[in-house]
Amino acid sequence: MKSNIFSGIRALSKTYIESFCKILNQATYFRKLERQLLQKKGEIGSQILFGKMDKKKGLIREIFSMILLIFLLLRPLEGVCGKLKWGFWAHQRINRLAVFTLPPEMQVFFKKQIGYLTENAVNPDKRRYAVVGEAPRHYIDAEAYGDSALYKLPYYWKEAVEKYGEDTLALNGTVPWAIQQYKFQLTEAFRQKNARRILKVAADLGHYIADANVPLHTTRNYNGQLTGQEGIHAFWESRVAEMFGENYDMFVGPAAYEPKIAHRAWQAVRKANAALDSVLRFERELSRKMRPEQKYVLEDRNGVIVKTYSREFTTQYHQMLHHQVERQMRASVKMVGDFWFTCWVDAGQPILSDFASFDLDDQAKKEEKEEKMGWLKRLFNARSEGEN
Repeated sequence: MKSNIFSGIRALSKTYIESFCKILNQATYFRKLERQLLQKKGEIGSQILFGKMDKKKGLIREIFSMILLIFLLLRPLEGVCGKLKWGFWAHQRINRLAVFTLPPEMQVFFKKQIGYLTENAVNPDKRRYAVVGEAPRHYIDAEAYGDSALYKLPYYWKEAVEKYGEDTLALNGTVPWAIQQYKFQLTEAFRQKNARRILKVAADLGHYIADANVPLHTTRNYNGQLTGQEGIHAFWESRVAEMFGENYDMFVGPAAYEPKIAHRAWQAVRKANAALDSVLRFERELSRKMRPEQKYVLEDRNGVIVKTYSREFTTQYHQMLHHQVERQMRASVKMVGDFWFTCWVDAGQPILSDFASFDLDDQAKKEEKEEKMGWLKRLFNARSEGEN
């Protein structure tokens, strides 16, 4: 019977895949699971996401896993699910624009690889729920440490571990420390003149820096779930940027050397957190003025009817924020460029023109493709075709 079920799955229409993608995009649900996992010591390694399930739930999981994995072989995920989060649109745009802040000595390599840096800017989000230890690198919950925590927490990871312990830090997010960690990794990649490693780490570093500049990545109330504003995360990150992003002024000037890496990382988080009040307050005030039928509309996204914030509501919110999303994106682009440049300088300014003709060979491309599929398989604990 089970084999018949999986045979039938292969014939399911695109509509079912799209419906599943909408479920997949519910950030609140996955963040709750994420926290539950981090609180269960000793189980993280063996229960990446779903943990122990009874047979019925396990079969449901396998069904949806097979649906998603089969469809992903035919079409990229973002093509089905639309513009996902700050991740798939803004993250890629931030990495791409950061390349143009670099000096000619770096652009000779980075500009040639701009496609890779853009496409792989979203890798940390893709593996967020599949790789142990990945999720906390995207945020920090300031409230967990008391009043004015972002001005009191230790700047450096070793000191933070000594004071709070790794479990507590992982539970409440580690983005400012992750930025420092990846900065040192990128410097070492430059020092070793490892072109492939430079690209991978640079793309990841750009992602974490961008996350640190998002107000809702600095709070437990990351999706407005504590204030009756669920959905505000995607609203701020996606809807506003989607409507107005093409008109943002993203010229931020040339990259500059950053001598205080830790301070800059924490400064980004503090500034983002300082903007949090207006993110929540303006949405709440505007929601009181507009009726639900004015606030929300139904739109066709790639053949799927979805409920989203209306253009009128989004426009007024954008005006109330006075280009806040644009400011945070600009800050991200400048910071990414500065950090990439700083890593290169700290590594002794290696001659990147030596990599001008570099390209991933077939084996490297195969390895990267398998790695990404591995994230999906671990995420859903999917079976291979031979095991069905």
